[in-house]
Amino acid sequence: MTDPKKPTREDLIALLPSKSWSLDGDAKKDRTLEDAVRAAYEKQKSGEDVGLVKRIENAFELDLIQLQELWEHLGLPL
Repeated sequence: MTDPKKPTREDLIALLPSKSWSLDGDAKKDRTLEDAVRAAYEKQKSGEDVGLVKRIENAFELDLIQLQELWEHLGLPL
């Protein structure tokens, strides 16, 4: 059973151009979701802890599985 509060992969893909996203430990606080996902990917590639991607306006957070699904959608190798 899926968590009814968690958006689906399709929901997240539709949110990629939306603003007001941040990445834990990042100085930038108003990225698009795509920018935050790509920044998380670069952190993961360099061996850093990805942390959380958050939507500033409502404290919405993405877990690692959701990030990996978006990396795959954006064509970033896993």
